[in-house]
Amino acid sequence: MIPESLAALVEETRGQRRAHWAGREVWLANEAWGQLAVSLQGAQVLHYRPAGDESEGWLWVTPTPQELPGAIRGGIPLCWPWFADENTADESTDRSGPMHGPARKADWRLDAVDEHEEGVELHLSPVERLHGQLVPRAVIQANARRLHVELITEHLGETPVKITGALHTYLAVEDAFACRVEGLAGASYLDKLADFAERDQQGELGVRGGLDRIYRSNAELVLDDGSRRLRVARQSSDSAVIWHPGDAPPADTSVEAARRFLCVESANTRIDPVWMVPGAQHLLGTTLSREDDA
Repeated sequence: MIPESLAALVEETRGQRRAHWAGREVWLANEAWGQLAVSLQGAQVLHYRPAGDESEGWLWVTPTPQELPGAIRGGIPLCWPWFADENTADESTDRSGPMHGPARKADWRLDAVDEHEEGVELHLSPVERLHGQLVPRAVIQANARRLHVELITEHLGETPVKITGALHTYLAVEDAFACRVEGLAGASYLDKLADFAERDQQGELGVRGGLDRIYRSNAELVLDDGSRRLRVARQSSDSAVIWHPGDAPPADTSVEAARRFLCVESANTRIDPVWMVPGAQHLLGTTLSREDDA
């Protein structure tokens, strides 16, 4: 589910092109394998719909996006080099950097578009340096069977840095409070709505209201919203973040619109932070596919 204005731009596209939407430059594809929209603010995937899929798409974007320099809520924002308030990589003197780090609001350049008969692969990097020692890049792969996003960090400095991060995926659903997330039964989790109390998941997770949880799990998950079952595989992530704001959504989203998404995130959090040493690389990834295609 994406705003009508963005959906119209995608539908009008033949092949690939660049356009402007909500004040941002976006890269669009509408080809035989499916549709893809990526914002160059934040290297953020906004839309993906594979060929033959009868839905409006697999990702949700708020119908009322913030004006620049604000970030777009929805799609797959890149939270880097920290997630939430786990800002150990923040280089500001008082660690007062932006929520989720600078990457999601930064301008990124499209370095390469590799095309093939079955799909496309995009390579992106920030226009300006975002950290004194760390350099990120993003890889986005899309075809008729799956969407895969990688956030790669390279340490070019001289001292170790502890990072966290997330691919903050907003999945489009029929009704968030009727969803079921399979694969977390028996996993322990930190409940952020209860001051990070540690609890165990009893059975599969049924979403019945607002929640903000960090699960200790690297398992492949399945999101069932009653009409579609999506597999969510994660790479180099032992934290599965499940989030929905309930009936108190952020200011840029109405209660009604918020009922149409559920965040199922590939992340590195306080549970599994990554110590980057000089010369090291780290890849955080997420892969979305239909259950019958996996």
